[in-house]
Amino acid sequence: MFEDTRPAELDAAGDADAWADFRIRSEAERLRVLRELRDGNVPVMLGSPGGDMLMTTLWALDTPQRRMTFSADAGSALLARLVAFDEAVAVAYCDSVKLQFDLHDLVLVRGATASVLQSALPTEIYRFQRRSAYRVRPPQRQAPVARLRHPSIPEMALTLRILDVSVGGCALCLPADVPPLQAGTELGELRLELDAETQFACAATLRHVSSLGGADRSPSGQPGGRRVGCEWRQLAGPAERVLQRWIDQAQKRRRLLALG
Repeated sequence: MFEDTRPAELDAAGDADAWADFRIRSEAERLRVLRELRDGNVPVMLGSPGGDMLMTTLWALDTPQRRMTFSADAGSALLARLVAFDEAVAVAYCDSVKLQFDLHDLVLVRGATASVLQSALPTEIYRFQRRSAYRVRPPQRQAPVARLRHPSIPEMALTLRILDVSVGGCALCLPADVPPLQAGTELGELRLELDAETQFACAATLRHVSSLGGADRSPSGQPGGRRVGCEWRQLAGPAERVLQRWIDQAQKRRRLLALG
């Protein structure tokens, strides 16, 4: 859970441009997201440059003054250190989406009955899919594939249909005529080809093997075969960005289809 709430490292060199595709560019959209946090009383984790983590909620938005207000415990030592740094990173979740934004100009306002923490409205908000939370099931006609060599028979090259994929792993279709794979097997050289522009190499661990359900069978409806669930092993930064971008685009397409 701590890894979920830890602010994302936008880039090893501190360059946010690598994550530009996940930045909410429209101010109207940023305000809509912040209103969702406020109206839903969504927990917000504030992290300081010193490593302190403080849980709060967003109470109010003052768009004319470009300020926002969070709940606060004036007696909290963590809050005092956070205000002293005058900056923080906020992390919150709406459904399966992780939101992250920087806070500046922190001010603790003490009242007669309650205290609040104020900050400037964020000029940038990043929206990420929560790890393993959103799985994309590609249409069978598009047939994205994973290429690898059979762990027990290195001379056997396999091209397996991808049943679903997430930032945390994927599920593959192992045909009935291919020698079985065992849970716990390490797949050291795996190449995913999601579409013509989205391809990358990675390593994975085979976590579970099960029978194919009806929806996972080939377009011909042939029975047999196994569903192989894999978890990524230390997905490299560039590969993670490529995959995250592909998943984000898939979710946007799904929203548009739902609206239509």
